[in-house]
Amino acid sequence: MRGLAHRYNRQPVCSFFPESCFTMPRVSVAIVPALLVASALLAGCSTVTEDKTAGWSPERIYAEAREEVSGGAFDKAVVLLEKLEGRAAGTPLAQQAQLDKAHAQYKGGDKAQALATLDRFLKLHPASPAADYALYLKGLVNFNDELGLFSWVANQDLSERDQKAAKDSFESFRELSTRFPESKYTPDARQRMTYIVNALAQYEVHVARYYFQRGAYVAAINRAQIALSDYQGVPAQEEALFILVRSYDALGMVQLRDDARRVFDASYPHSKYLAQGIEQRPSSWWKPW
Repeated sequence: MRGLAHRYNRQPVCSFFPESCFTMPRVSVAIVPALLVASALLAGCSTVTEDKTAGWSPERIYAEAREEVSGGAFDKAVVLLEKLEGRAAGTPLAQQAQLDKAHAQYKGGDKAQALATLDRFLKLHPASPAADYALYLKGLVNFNDELGLFSWVANQDLSERDQKAAKDSFESFRELSTRFPESKYTPDARQRMTYIVNALAQYEVHVARYYFQRGAYVAAINRAQIALSDYQGVPAQEEALFILVRSYDALGMVQLRDDARRVFDASYPHSKYLAQGIEQRPSSWWKPW
């Protein structure tokens, strides 16, 4: 036996297992790293997290997801609703899961993913009875996303704010009110549309004021004119006209100043800006939800 072990580069291991004496190959040093890697892979496979929902019915998954939402665990709810989407594919429950997932993403602060989920829903199910809700939720996500509507309160530089989210929100609400005028979500959507128009006009006025106070009168005129031409019948037009008058006056453009002043006097004969000046900010005009 010793001769065979020597011949085949083997050594006896009888000292460890005397009851079953056998020989095993001597491992080459060169293959040790490969064996270690293989062992690590096997160890990793053994630690794969078990899917606790494997035996659950779609109804139970949905109930658990709703419970997580109620408890504020939106990330856990999203995971469950994604599982439900796959298991209930092609059913109304899968559509409901997709909408609930978008809502959970929105409430959890992942607004980009919420919008992506809603866009996917509207693309896959354009004729769904829940399409009105999808549009409403999409409008809400963008509506609350735009801090710039209130950034002047915190004295932020409004000339650098992006109003894209507010405009996207308006478009979602507009599509909802056009396609589904009888939807239960439409009245609130229309109120929010009015708010957005007012807010966007007010934004332009704040930027115009920002430029005026820094002596950039041409830029102030441009932004005031945007507020006047793009947003009709909004409260911000009063200040926009006043900034226009003051900016033309600062530039020595007498004819344009006088023309703007005539319009201003005819439209707002009792304007507070005549007495208080451009530093005065208008009182709060929005209605909180």
